[in-house]
Amino acid sequence: MASFNKVILLGNLTRDPEVRYTPKGSAVCDLGLAVNRNYTLDNGEKREEVTFVDVVLWARLAEIAGEYLKKGRPVFIEGRLQLDTWDDKQSGQKRSKLRVIGETMQLLGSRPGGSSSRKRPSPVGTRALTLTSAADEAT
Repeated sequence: MASFNKVILLGNLTRDPEVRYTPKGSAVCDLGLAVNRNYTLDNGEKREEVTFVDVVLWARLAEIAGEYLKKGRPVFIEGRLQLDTWDDKQSGQKRSKLRVIGETMQLLGSRPGGSSSRKRPSPVGTRALTLTSAADEAT
């Protein structure tokens, strides 16, 4: 049976990145991402829907996110879905959470503190830096 697990997201950070290190020294970064969807109802009314997504980055990608990303910054993430399950210690119930494991990240927009006196915008209207995880580290 064929399967394909790929996620592509473009959104804004909902909080500053949280970087921590595993006991073996690997960096792990948790991001909150807000992804907007704009649409129009049949009666012409415009609506906006926001989806909040938890993203996890590993290794050098995690360190770069912690250094360069801040709340509100736009970012492009490619990755895969992962379902985490656990038993809630307080209620004893099974819990689960779907999150994205980021494999590629593009930093969008201009650098913080950079020059805003550019005479011509780039062809796509933003500057981007593409970063790819060197190794796919499993949790």
